[in-house]
This record gives sequence, structure tokens and C-alpha cells, in this order.
Amino acid sequence: MKRSIISGCCAVAVILVSHVAVAGEDPKVTAEIIAITRAQWAAEVQGKSIAEQVVSMADDYTEFNPDFPVRIDGKALNVSLYEAQERSGVKSLAGEMVNPKVQVYGDVAILSYNYVGVNQSKDGKTENGMAKSTRVYAKTGGKWQLVHANFAPVMPPQN
Repeated sequence: MKRSIISGCCAVAVILVSHVAVAGEDPKVTAEIIAITRAQWAAEVQGKSIAEQVVSMADDYTEFNPDFPVRIDGKALNVSLYEAQERSGVKSLAGEMVNPKVQVYGDVAILSYNYVGVNQSKDGKTENGMAKSTRVYAKTGGKWQLVHANFAPVMPPQN
């Protein structure tokens, strides 16, 4: 009896360990996720409305960024903040992801990358932008939606 209980516990442990989440590689999903992110950046550079820029953002989207000390919850609040920032006159001239990696877990995809870009202030001065970035997408209703992002600042190298 004791032996069968121990054997049963070992079998359950083996089953549980075998279900550890492991990212799959899916070139099609990787291309889709990167294209969604680049489309958002292109919409921003082209001066499209904020609504057009965040078309892939879920209503319950959350974000951490260096501008605020708290998590920003919800698409509506994020859009409101993006619109206010847009009125400052700063615009994106270019943006690119370096070292992108997409990890796929079923209907969830995590994109991590280093962001490099150039912004221009309303007086014409340009400034480089850099961030360590993570975006989490979930596939709902057959469509990938951005559900969370974390944009961490990068301190520029000191000469």
C-alpha cells in the first residue's frame, strides 16, 4: 500500500513537472507581433490620431513607463495621457527595435526588445530615445491585442 502511494505521488510529480511552460518558436506569430508594433510606430511617425496608433490595444491594457511612478491601467487612461503628451509638440521621427525576441505560449506572445529612436521637440531640437521594452499580446477572437507593456529607461553611456 505504502509503495503504491509513493509510486502514485511520483507519477503525479512527473506529470506536473512535464507541464512547465516553455516558450514555443513560431516564426509566423513572431512576424505578426513585430509587424503590429512597427505599425503602431509608423502611425505615430505619420501623425495619425492616437486612436489609430493604439488600434491593437486591449481595453484593459496596462503599462509601466518611466514617466509615472505607478502602473497606468486601461486603454482610456493611456489614450488620454498620450493625447496630452502629443500636445507638448514632441513628435517621433524614427523608432526601431533592436534584439527583438518573441516568446509564444499558446495565445500569449511576449515581445522584448531594446528601443532606439529619435524625437523632435516643437523648437526643432532632436533627442535620442532608448528603452528596454516588453510588450505582452493575447490572442482574443482571432486577433492579437496588446494587453501590457513595460518601458524601462536606459541610461546613456557616459564618456
